[in-house]
Amino acid sequence: MSDAPSSTAVDVPKLRRKVAWRILPLVVILYIVSYLDRANVAFAKLRMGKALGFSDGVFGFGIGVFFIGYLFLEIPGALLVERWSARKWFARILVTWGLISASMAFVRTPTQFYWARFILGVAEAGFFPGIIVYFTHWFVQSDRSRALSGLLVAVPLSLALGAPVSSLLLDVHLLGIDGWQWLFIVEGLPAVLLGFITLACLTDRPRDAEWLANEEREHLEAELAAESRDKEVTGKISVRQALRLPAVWLLVIGILVGNSGGYALSFWLPTTVKNLSGGSDQLTLLYSGLYYCCGIVSVLVSGQSADRTGDRKWHAAGGMMATGVFLACSVIPGQSFGVQMVWLCLTGFSAFFWISPFWTLPSLTLTASAAAVATGLINMGANLAGYLGNHITGWLRSHSYGETECLLFLAACFMAGGLIISFLRIKPKSL
Repeated sequence: MSDAPSSTAVDVPKLRRKVAWRILPLVVILYIVSYLDRANVAFAKLRMGKALGFSDGVFGFGIGVFFIGYLFLEIPGALLVERWSARKWFARILVTWGLISASMAFVRTPTQFYWARFILGVAEAGFFPGIIVYFTHWFVQSDRSRALSGLLVAVPLSLALGAPVSSLLLDVHLLGIDGWQWLFIVEGLPAVLLGFITLACLTDRPRDAEWLANEEREHLEAELAAESRDKEVTGKISVRQALRLPAVWLLVIGILVGNSGGYALSFWLPTTVKNLSGGSDQLTLLYSGLYYCCGIVSVLVSGQSADRTGDRKWHAAGGMMATGVFLACSVIPGQSFGVQMVWLCLTGFSAFFWISPFWTLPSLTLTASAAAVATGLINMGANLAGYLGNHITGWLRSHSYGETECLLFLAACFMAGGLIISFLRIKPKSL
């Protein structure tokens, strides 16, 4: 049982709502901008490839090399949030990645494209694992899945909004700059402004929150400290021991395999939809937006369901395997594009269903520092998947493999990843 002090002087539900409304909106906006700036190359590709003469192989490597850059500061980024300042670290990330993302408008050669994507990954590294750790400073375990769902809804939301906005920007031609270039500029620079807003508005920990009453700060700090002590008592784990846990490596390998399908599907979706539908670039992006709208609903449903049932493992593993099944169904021969789009919408729902439950798994039994390192390590696996999945997909497309072969490869990644996660053993919550 937790030895947190009595909450008679504090309206706990009101306190949790206050924290959620203060922390989540800004963090969600930051992640919307973050994900759009890494993924908008998928939208720009519809015109950029033809303008610069880039093959699918060039795009596959260029999209994937972002994740190699991202690997460099994964664990240091998570530890900086745990031991230093989320506010300062996130502000640095935002300003640098915004400038680099906007500079993508001016690449001309494959080598420039590779370097720009690599440096963008270095600049953004540590942001997502840092947010995971940051949430442990504000939300108790029972609220964390919902908070993470609020964050992760930013992924499909950023792409659902980005698709129609990018569709409009592709047709802009001003000052001798093509539409695909304006896409990078217009979608990159807001991150710079948000960096300064983050520095002014984000609060590192409850003890720094002047917007909370004294008794609210004390209650929240005590509640989080009691939860941390409970973890220490039930299983004190050093950083070195955390890296030796079989469960950590199952999570690393599971997300490495599953996300090889996930990232590649997101980055190549506009190309896939265009090839399947034969429609215009604008119609392609609108159909892509429909896929991501299904993802928005899914993230919200998944987080609530995981918190209500207390189950995380099967939400993650089952969602991943269902994604593979629906994606494989989309390439059954003889279907019209309308039917294929239905399968893709079901794929979009399941592809975002597993994510928030998955990211609550590392913090269930680990101490704070061990969880920070484990989260960084698992996210390294997730981002290595971004390189492998996109590079392999680009290679397949450059070697005359069609949509059927490419989508079946991605479906197999999802199903294998879910199968691996199903072998996790999660200790039942003590009553």
